[in-house]
Amino acid sequence: MSQSPIDFLLTRRSAKFVQSPGPNDEQLRQILQTAMSAPDHGSLKPWRFSVIRGEAVPRLADRVITTMREAGAPMPAEKETVTRNWLSKVPVMLAIACRLDHGNTKIPEQERVLATGAAVTNILNAAHMLGFAGFWSTGLGTYVDQVGEALGYDNLDYVFMGYLALGTPSARVSTQPRPDVAPYVQEWTGL
Repeated sequence: MSQSPIDFLLTRRSAKFVQSPGPNDEQLRQILQTAMSAPDHGSLKPWRFSVIRGEAVPRLADRVITTMREAGAPMPAEKETVTRNWLSKVPVMLAIACRLDHGNTKIPEQERVLATGAAVTNILNAAHMLGFAGFWSTGLGTYVDQVGEALGYDNLDYVFMGYLALGTPSARVSTQPRPDVAPYVQEWTGL
C-alpha cells in the first residue's frame, strides 16, 4: 500500500542516529531543491547550506571541538567522545545558516529565520519521502559564534542555525503516536 503525501507528513520522525547509505547526489539535489519552495516573505531565499559528507564529517567534528575549546566553551570529554562516535556514522551533514541582508530593512530578521526554518522542514520531509531520516542538531557549538565562522558563516552576515544529519536510520524509528492537535488550537471569532 502506498502512502499519500499527508501520510508521509504524519509519519515523519526525527532520527538522530543515521548511517550509510545517505542520499546520493541526485537525491540530495532533490532534497535541497525543496528548500526553494519554502514560504519566504520578499523572496529573499535567506537559507544557506553547506554539504558535509564522507571524510569531511570527521573533520567537522575536529573543527567544531577545537573551535569550541579555543572560544572558551569546551565540550566535556564524555560529550566529545559521544559526538565523535555519532558523527562517525553520519553520511551527510548540512550546516544551516540564515543570511542577513542588511540592505533590506522591510523584512525583519525574524521572518528570514522563520523562512530558513521552513526550508529545513521541507528538507526533512523530502528526505523522509525518499526513505531517509534526518535530525536537526544544535548541540555542536551552534551558539558559539566562532563555530559558524569556522564554517564560513560570519556572524555579522549570518545567523548560524545548526546542522541536519541525513541518512538511513540506524534503528527502527519510533512510531509513537503524536498527540492530538486539539489542545493546541483555538478558534478566534472576534466576539
